[in-house]
Amino acid sequence: MTRRAALFGGSFDPVHRAHVALAQAALDGLQLDEVRWVPAGQPWQKARTLTDAAHRVAMLRLAIAHEPRFVLDPIEIERSGASYTLDTVKALQAREPHTEWVLLMGQDQYAGLHTWHGWQDLMGRVVLAVAGRPGETGAVHPEVLRHPHRMVPLPLTDLSSTGVRQGVAQGRGIAALVPPAVAGYIESHGLYGPDTRS
Repeated sequence: MTRRAALFGGSFDPVHRAHVALAQAALDGLQLDEVRWVPAGQPWQKARTLTDAAHRVAMLRLAIAHEPRFVLDPIEIERSGASYTLDTVKALQAREPHTEWVLLMGQDQYAGLHTWHGWQDLMGRVVLAVAGRPGETGAVHPEVLRHPHRMVPLPLTDLSSTGVRQGVAQGRGIAALVPPAVAGYIESHGLYGPDTRS
């Protein structure tokens, strides 16, 4: 029996309420059996240094604990070298041949998909599900547009991990931005303070 799972990758540095809302919207709107959260190991397109993977994984576990169909998969963290989504999808397909994979991404990622490593091969292996973000109306490559995709309707929000990190560094409250357990974790571990990278 074929299962249907969304692959939701990202730095999750930190995971915030919009991430959770997108995953829930996908779960409800795309008839999924699960959403597989995949924290990035070494994203090849990220210029800044990420927070230690152990912290990002711990925050993710706290953020998704309420929903049994949210599953954390450390496949990219456990793999050495740059994190390419194509490699992740190939590995998951080999490991779980009876799962249909939906690649969940934001509009900003969708607009830049043609720059991804092996993007044409990737698009032949997944169904695309795209969530709009406010202010993200970048033109999408014509070849990418030809590939079937679904839009995931979301309430408009400009919430971002960058904004959360900046809020902590500036001493602002972040209770409205991240799940309560994640806010507690950030505070207790002293993450994203003014003396750390943003």
